[in-house]
Amino acid sequence: MSEQRRSRRFVEREQRELRRELLITPFPELGLVAMNGPNDPEPGLEVRDGRVVSLDGRGEDEFDALDHFIARHGIDVDIAAEVMALDDTELARRLVDVDVSREELVRLARGLTPARLARVVALLDPVEMMFGLKKLRARRAPANQAHVTNLKENPALLAADAAEAAARGFAEIETTVGVSRYAPLNAMAVLVGSQTGRPGVLTQCAIEERRSLQLAIQGITTYAETLSVYGTEPVFWSKGFLNSAYASRGIKVRFTSGGGSEALMGHAGGCSMLYLEARCLSLVRAAGSQGVQNGSISCVALVMSVPAGGREILAENLLAAWLDLEVASGNDAIASHSPTRRTAKLMGQFLPGTDFVTSGWSVMPRYDNMFGGGNYDADDIDEWLTIQRDWQVDGGIEPLSEAEAIRVRERAARAIQSVFAAFEFPEITDSEVEAATYALDSRDLPDRDRAADVVAADRVLTEGISGLEVARELDRRGFTEVAEAILGMQRQRVSADYLQTSAIVGPSGDVSAAVNDPNRYTGPGTGYHLDGERWQLLQQLPHELDARTMEGASARAAVVVVEKHVAIVGNGPDDVVIAIGPAFADGLHATIGGLAHRDVIEALMQGVREAGAAPRLVRVRRAADVAFIGHDGALLAGSRVAVGIQSKGTTVIHRADLQPLDNLELFGMAPSLTLDSYRAIGRNAAGYALGQRVGPVPTVMDNFARAKLIVRTTLLHARETAAVAPDAPPLELELVETH
Repeated sequence: MSEQRRSRRFVEREQRELRRELLITPFPELGLVAMNGPNDPEPGLEVRDGRVVSLDGRGEDEFDALDHFIARHGIDVDIAAEVMALDDTELARRLVDVDVSREELVRLARGLTPARLARVVALLDPVEMMFGLKKLRARRAPANQAHVTNLKENPALLAADAAEAAARGFAEIETTVGVSRYAPLNAMAVLVGSQTGRPGVLTQCAIEERRSLQLAIQGITTYAETLSVYGTEPVFWSKGFLNSAYASRGIKVRFTSGGGSEALMGHAGGCSMLYLEARCLSLVRAAGSQGVQNGSISCVALVMSVPAGGREILAENLLAAWLDLEVASGNDAIASHSPTRRTAKLMGQFLPGTDFVTSGWSVMPRYDNMFGGGNYDADDIDEWLTIQRDWQVDGGIEPLSEAEAIRVRERAARAIQSVFAAFEFPEITDSEVEAATYALDSRDLPDRDRAADVVAADRVLTEGISGLEVARELDRRGFTEVAEAILGMQRQRVSADYLQTSAIVGPSGDVSAAVNDPNRYTGPGTGYHLDGERWQLLQQLPHELDARTMEGASARAAVVVVEKHVAIVGNGPDDVVIAIGPAFADGLHATIGGLAHRDVIEALMQGVREAGAAPRLVRVRRAADVAFIGHDGALLAGSRVAVGIQSKGTTVIHRADLQPLDNLELFGMAPSLTLDSYRAIGRNAAGYALGQRVGPVPTVMDNFARAKLIVRTTLLHARETAAVAPDAPPLELELVETH
């Protein structure tokens, strides 16, 4: 039996990147359901004598460790009775009501149980969730976080990438390691590089907690977000003590959670991803942390495999903001093979803004991303900047010229080179500095003695080399501005202002946080709006051109045609008019496809002659529309057939007895026309004039031509239109001979 015939369109779609992913139907028993799972507990809260004795369907004698912690530290019993009396719909409406303040919503959240939080948020559609997130974000203005790693763990490249990230406006930079013992050197390189690019950038190294805390105490890092928390008892890790340990030493910290983690580890307890994340977030608040990294994070592809997965991720972020936590909203791990799907997922956080839109943008090419491949990386910088410009939305990244990027990269690589020399670490050579300045990725850098680097990294810990000592050595070697910036970060640990919710540090050392720069969105015209100097900065992209200087006339352009007299009606049956627009070869000198007007005229005339007719050149001045240019030419032609052409190259073959907007052949895809095309157009025009059997000139479609060239089309046509003289008669022209 022959194989069933397939639709080629379906077969082609099966080869697209999206089809490499596995999309599944819900499987609630394994926790593979986004929200409103059939096994999620019914919300409930019972308080007796000021003590929570029942929580989401379980009595106190049935509490697990998470229930106990939430009941004792995560529920405000003074608010609970008030808020539990409100129905779900009323709470959901208040989330999107501009007349209900953020402060009031945060107050009410203190009395809500995890199951209630999840059920209320699940009532909102994605647009309502985005609106709620815009209103509930803790800090007024969004920011962004970068990832800086490389596979060779080269310190010069780490410092250079960190400097570029800082100069691009990232408020935080995170690194990690392939070899754990490298951590001190990687953290040091990122510290030095970040403060070279812009003072005030917070840095961390994602490693085992004990080592992470040790580096923070030594002042080599300034924040941490590696305190993971999960929503079921079999995978629950108590991080409350560590949270206090960091904070007591002046280190900013936030927890990490995210839907899908419990399902991935096989301990979802049959509950939905959103409910389990609501438990995580309730634990984070109860532990006293200022913030959380959530939005599925490393499990994003798992969450997006089930229906409503993208909506669940946005709901997580909204829940965190409602609970008054700083939100670093993911977008750091690859969500999909499909660029369309990745961007669709991003927009839920990008448009409303979060405290950190990505909790890790790879400023390196994907090859060097040791966090497992980022959703966005160095290749996507221009796209991100352009999307900010398109929407007039602040996504936390600033334009940076190539010259400035090279400057800060070289300065940072030199700075870490001097630090290594000061501590007698393995040499960073000049060739490494140069490669780090201009490299694409770590493959462009020479190999280092990694065993020697590990010994140096061990010395950072055993000798207790601190951030203060790094600053001192930089100052001694002429990097005073970098030394002062690093010293400023040590002062931040003493003042502890940046331990406030959603804190970031500006270039002058000023802290912006929810406490002194709160988000007070109460409807249109309030809250954060991208305008003023910030908007001027973000819209001026390095690849943006000045429209006023484009498509200008060349002062030295050679004369192509000369005017002879007012055009007359021809009387020869082989007379074919080539009618050109008002600015053709007079102000403008090339088509949008880059073909010189002289060459185009010669090709058209050659084609007419090859088919046995006589070409005549006329300029139509009363119109810039190719239909009217061609029709006016046909009225003048003895054959009643003409070719009409605009300066940008759009062409028509017209006949006098047709309506102006009708035609014999239209060639609207000007960028795809070649000189051979124009010769063929001339031949066809002559064929129509002489009554020959004519097959249409083949055309090529470029579906991206409009996106690529619509601006240039507009500018060219504007020049053509400006040259129109409404009452001017057409002019007979003569092509100037070349010598």
